[in-house]
Amino acid sequence: MQKILVTGAAGFIGYHLSSWLCKNGHQVMGIDSLNNYYDVNLKLDRINQLRRESHFSFRPVNICDKPELDALFAAQKFDVVINLAAQAGVRNSIEKPYAYIDSNLIGFINILEACRHNPVKHLIFASSSSIYGNSDRIPFSEDHITDAPVSLYAATKKANELMAHSYAHLYGIPTTGLRFFTVYGPWGRPDMAYFSFTKNIIEGTPINVYNHGNQMRDFTYVDDIVEAMGALVSKAPEHNIPFRVCNIGNHQPVRLMDFINTLENIIGKEAKKIMLPRQSGDVDATYADVTKLTHLVGFQPKTDIEEGLSQFVNWYKKYYQ
Repeated sequence: MQKILVTGAAGFIGYHLSSWLCKNGHQVMGIDSLNNYYDVNLKLDRINQLRRESHFSFRPVNICDKPELDALFAAQKFDVVINLAAQAGVRNSIEKPYAYIDSNLIGFINILEACRHNPVKHLIFASSSSIYGNSDRIPFSEDHITDAPVSLYAATKKANELMAHSYAHLYGIPTTGLRFFTVYGPWGRPDMAYFSFTKNIIEGTPINVYNHGNQMRDFTYVDDIVEAMGALVSKAPEHNIPFRVCNIGNHQPVRLMDFINTLENIIGKEAKKIMLPRQSGDVDATYADVTKLTHLVGFQPKTDIEEGLSQFVNWYKKYYQ
């Protein structure tokens, strides 16, 4: 049993990962700011689900609150820290940039400083496929140049990788950054397209289809993600500079219009579509090369889009009655 801190535990991936870690024998403390970026009740319901796990505890802590975070680290002596707390959303970062500076930069340096002064065996943090920008080299590989982000959100995630590398170099903190590719599934985020598509199709409300549905996304089911993350916990990098980044995606991109058609078939209802041009900050395609993660932990995503969306729609109908 390892003592693991999961920041952003009330979030979508944080909830699923915390549950997986508890079920696999770890002691998990979850923290979250419980902000109102989307429905706080959904976040609270996730935490209430996690409270059923005997090895889970929760505290409402914001990673931007350095004194409280430092006190928590000093008292708890975590073995592993998994930082999933961040302000998410590419489009929202254009409208509310300072929220991203606070959470994704100031909050992250607080995490790094806490790990520096309270050494941990492994720090794992969320990066994003968005850092690849509009690269025309696909699939995206970790050795590709990532210095042309097309949104502030992507820029903060690139900054996280650089900050973490410097702390691994200076203080020997074993660190893994994970570049997530469009994660979906039950208990998902309402601001994600698949969530709003499902809601609108069921209610008969039109959906906005940007770039006329031609963009490609490497949709990755959440259960595949958390299994790989759980396996990584005990596999900290051991290089001279103990730092690495890994893609974590499905390696099978799907055209958005095909994704919508699959969702329509599962719900049994055709969507009313408003076809629109590409939005600022969006990229044309995401496509993960996951060779590195496969070598590390045997990562093999196994949930196809039909099965994954069926699981989500079933949860959605049950949760929202």
